[in-house]
Amino acid sequence: MESEILRQIGTISRSLDSISNVEFAQFDLAKGQYLYLSRIKENPGIIQHRLSELLCVDKSTANRAINKLEEKGLITKKDDLVNKKEKHLFITQKGEEIYPVIIRENEYSTKVATENISPEKMKVFVEVINKMADNISQNWLDVKKGIKRNY
Repeated sequence: MESEILRQIGTISRSLDSISNVEFAQFDLAKGQYLYLSRIKENPGIIQHRLSELLCVDKSTANRAINKLEEKGLITKKDDLVNKKEKHLFITQKGEEIYPVIIRENEYSTKVATENISPEKMKVFVEVINKMADNISQNWLDVKKGIKRNY
């Protein structure tokens, strides 16, 4: 049973990502770019390094997605006042117009995914999945630093 947990989470993640890529194609958003747009909206002024950690992607992947969003006029970069190498990311008016659709899709998908699950079970599930995400995120950071996992 335990070995199925990550497989099922992966299935859910890939399914929702595929659905979102199809549904957000009308906004010229593809390959998970909606995730970047959402996190930038939710964290105005976030720097690229922190965004890549938040999404658990490497810097080059984040850079490509951020550059595409900027080219599409959905986000803007602003220089840091102290460290000129760092850019703060902000959503543009055009991005603001798309964001509510992303949120509605997320709410709908959540409703579909949690249908027929009691509030009590959802409370426990949210606690467990949050702990799992923390565990894996930390493990991802360690691996990115070159720490070898022993399994």
